[in-house]
Amino acid sequence: MCTYLTEKFAVEGSGKSATGWHSVDEATVYVDHPTHARFAHTVNIDFRNPAMGPAARVALELTEEDALALADAIHTALASAPAGLASRNQ
Repeated sequence: MCTYLTEKFAVEGSGKSATGWHSVDEATVYVDHPTHARFAHTVNIDFRNPAMGPAARVALELTEEDALALADAIHTALASAPAGLASRNQ
């Protein structure tokens, strides 16, 4: 069952796609049918730069277990670094 709920938010960063490295300024997270992963549904995460067209997209299709592990790993990595080290305001 698809939820049709999409979380979209602005980001500042870079991603590597088939065309090389480029800036990304938008991220979306949703649960839906994957394009490539071998599961019926996945947590899909897209990092995009819409101004650069569809080739400027980095996509992930993860199981919910792996998506939660990724979120935990991000929290752990940030907690182990000095506060603000990777902030926009560095």
